[in-house]
Amino acid sequence: MPRSQPFRSLLDKAFDSNISWADINFFDNSFSDDIGDVLFGTNTKDADFDFLSPDITTDGNLQKRWKIIDGKRCLLKSGSAPFRQQPFNEVIATVIMKRLGIDHIPYTVTWIDDKPYSVCEDFVTKDTELISAWRVLQLRQKANHESAYLHYVNICHDLGIDIVPALDQMIVLDYIIANEDRHFNNFGLLRDPETLEWLGAAPVYDSGTSLWYDTPTKAIPHSDVESKPFKRKHGEQLKLVSSFDWLDISKLDGIEDDILSIFADEKVNQYIDHERAMAVASQVRTRIGILERIAASHTSHDTSSDAGDVEENIATRYD
Repeated sequence: MPRSQPFRSLLDKAFDSNISWADINFFDNSFSDDIGDVLFGTNTKDADFDFLSPDITTDGNLQKRWKIIDGKRCLLKSGSAPFRQQPFNEVIATVIMKRLGIDHIPYTVTWIDDKPYSVCEDFVTKDTELISAWRVLQLRQKANHESAYLHYVNICHDLGIDIVPALDQMIVLDYIIANEDRHFNNFGLLRDPETLEWLGAAPVYDSGTSLWYDTPTKAIPHSDVESKPFKRKHGEQLKLVSSFDWLDISKLDGIEDDILSIFADEKVNQYIDHERAMAVASQVRTRIGILERIAASHTSHDTSSDAGDVEENIATRYD
């Protein structure tokens, strides 16, 4: 739940009062459900809305809200029509990252009015803040000899962070799940907001725009999805991986069964039928096989070239 400018404005107004950050921050204090209820179409109030909520600053194009669940601050996020597949993709990505030992935010699925929503706990605390890769890249101008990848890696190095291992894992994950939207606001660094100490890479989060989420079922085996953030094609982006020594492909044995199990629920089947589930599972297995061959014959590549760099890194828009 990153700190927002409207919330900081509230603090500014309270500067001369006895109100403190400890009294009003959303990490320790409750907040209103009114705005979230409006966003989800479940609000029954006609007036007297309580606007004290982090929902006033959520961005993106999918329906989402913050909610306190069992004392935890959680983000709920919908999927897009017709398949509403993104919430289930988050769970599949969670399973893959857990198997491979990739630092990540775990996701589950909940149902509201017969629609699926992904649920994840806020990984930002009152003692940390998320600095997106986009903001990190603004710390200095990109040199002419730097690719987008090297620009980010070099800045992180200057901040005292070896970001390469985390990028290796993120790029491999995104290849396996055919992620289409790992733009520069979908990963980043954690920082101490008081001391401004850089703490390291944020865990991987927001991987739902993947697994051919909006591709017609019969087109999935023939789909050539584009990638972000560094290269337009996943195969080219995979060449940026410095080392596969951490990768144990055998840990993904049977992943197809996990995918089919996640899609097998009767409620899920109203959006994703067995044919579609089989197509997704089959393509993931195909990509894992290709990845295994690439890892076995891995050689270093030139990461300085900007050929094929992504020209824009903005979130995918959904109608």
